[in-house]
Amino acid sequence: MAGETDLGKLLASMKPVLQPEEYVFCSTSTLTYKDLEALNPMGCYQEGEGMSLILQRAVADTAGFKYDAVFRAITLSVHSSLEAVGFTAAIAGKLAEHNISANIVAAHYHDHLFVPAEKVNEALQLLQQFEGSDC
Repeated sequence: MAGETDLGKLLASMKPVLQPEEYVFCSTSTLTYKDLEALNPMGCYQEGEGMSLILQRAVADTAGFKYDAVFRAITLSVHSSLEAVGFTAAIAGKLAEHNISANIVAAHYHDHLFVPAEKVNEALQLLQQFEGSDC
């Protein structure tokens, strides 16, 4: 089944779900993809400076990774198309109006927002304003 591309439908039916864990973003220049099994990252991306990892905070602490901030993950349950236009821009814009950063990861079926842990409740309330609306 193809993902949704209609911006109004995406915003009205996003159904944000808060994930229970805390997450951190960190980087390593020594690990490879083969080394990641024990860390079980939520995400990883190879950058020129090293591999960026999204890890559960407890895992990062145990492994001794340094990080700058703690985030909570919100999964948008709607099956969004990777070719949808404006979805993440609308979400990031809404959160930016309230001084909430959003690190957005687009995966095959869903978009995942990582927002500062201390602002997660406010972010959820703002996202729920889109639901059922005629955006």
